[in-house]
Amino acid sequence: MTANREHKDRLFKFIFGNPRYKEWTLSLYNAINGTNYTNAADIRLTTVEDVVYMGMKNDVSFLMGDTMSFYEQQSTYNPNMPMRYLVYIGMVYSKYIETTKDYQRYSSALQKAPTPKCVCFYNGTADKEVKKVLKLSDAFDGESDVEVKVLMININYGHNIDLLKAC
Repeated sequence: MTANREHKDRLFKFIFGNPRYKEWTLSLYNAINGTNYTNAADIRLTTVEDVVYMGMKNDVSFLMGDTMSFYEQQSTYNPNMPMRYLVYIGMVYSKYIETTKDYQRYSSALQKAPTPKCVCFYNGTADKEVKKVLKLSDAFDGESDVEVKVLMININYGHNIDLLKAC
């Protein structure tokens, strides 16, 4: 019998990606961003469900104001998270463009879009720093025209972090 490595992942999604508990998502958003929004109904969940042909889904993503937040929980350190976020971001923004009636994909005027913020909450057993920025460009040999940065926050007990200071 093998251990279920997804139990923490499922709990994270249940707590922060569940439409019934948007107030918890809002609380985490406020802690990460140093904001004090109070209306959880303003959160629009955009989480990518299992995509059959890709076998991929993200933990939690949502639109709040002009920010598109992408949150992942990882119990194993994964320096490849920026590549995964690149795929998630593409899927979420593709759907955003299709469903936002004011967004004009072929306009000659610049179309504003929500600012993406990528956070990975690490709670694995390897000793990792309290805060680290993982960058997609680290995966390339040459200079890239594309960059994705993921803020990894170690949330393990004993690190005594204050999320507002860590971000």
